Amino acid sequence: MLFVISFRIENNDRDMRLDRFLRKCLPGAPLSFVYKTIRKDLKVNGKRESEKYVLKLGDEVSLYMSDEDYKRFSATKEHVRAKKQFSVIYEDENILIVDKPYGLLTHGDSTEKKNHLTNQVIDYLIEEGAYNPRVEKTFTPAPANRIDRNTTGLVAFGKNAPALRELNQLIRSREGVSKYYMAIVVGELKKPLVLRGEMIKDRDKNKAVIVSGSSKSDNPQAKSMETHVEPVKISKGYTLVEVRIVTGRTHQIRSQLADAEYPIVGDPKYGARAKGGGSGQLLHASRLEFDPPEDSMLSYMKGVKVEAPLPERFLEIKNKLFIER
Repeated sequence: MLFVISFRIENNDRDMRLDRFLRKCLPGAPLSFVYKTIRKDLKVNGKRESEKYVLKLGDEVSLYMSDEDYKRFSATKEHVRAKKQFSVIYEDENILIVDKPYGLLTHGDSTEKKNHLTNQVIDYLIEEGAYNPRVEKTFTPAPANRIDRNTTGLVAFGKNAPALRELNQLIRSREGVSKYYMAIVVGELKKPLVLRGEMIKDRDKNKAVIVSGSSKSDNPQAKSMETHVEPVKISKGYTLVEVRIVTGRTHQIRSQLADAEYPIVGDPKYGARAKGGGSGQLLHASRLEFDPPEDSMLSYMKGVKVEAPLPERFLEIKNKLFIER
């Protein structure tokens, strides 16, 4: 027996293609079932629409489906709670910017599915009443930028779907959000560096491999990288640097600095010469500067600078290497 299951499109579901919406509502359904349902058993505002239809705020989606199929295909895994380890640096109704500690994954992977930053942030937003997974049909808060497990510092999350899309767009545009890092490198860097090149990812070793310098590579998988490095302090074979990334590739800063012969202290994967920092790179996502266009929903962030203090481990080594005279 078929039942009518109705959805009203809210803020977090609008501007989404109909097929993507239905795939999120029915995560357990095969694609063939999703597209057959759109053709035969679904209406938007009482009319048939194609899978490419873009949903609007207030649209009514009616799904004709057996109760058994709906329960089977819409079943989602229960959210797994995780203990909070991050600090909130900035928050408003649209975005949350947190300070990720050392050793914590931004997202889960095959080795850690529960205790990662994204899970912790979701728990925080549930507790604050800013996110209700039982009400939301398709949206889950997610980070707009990622940093490595052993890199510390700022990660920005969208608290609603439009804000997350806008954050992602601002970062992709390379103009709306500028990302700065602090690092300690081996070697005395006397003048600023602009590092440009291309990389491919070695998935077996989880490592970025630089395939070219400033010249264009013929490798179709190669992705461009651009990193700006500014020396801050120099002391006996080490330099404290501020880094601004223009692109955001896997291990970009770590691989490019090592390739330029200024490996990051404590980086076992790229910094064979980097001694004295223990395990884990001394790399900290320290500042985000916002410059969204006037027509952006985040235009109120124009000129805002969000900063995360250096973590204790970084400060201890910095103070040992760069003694004030």
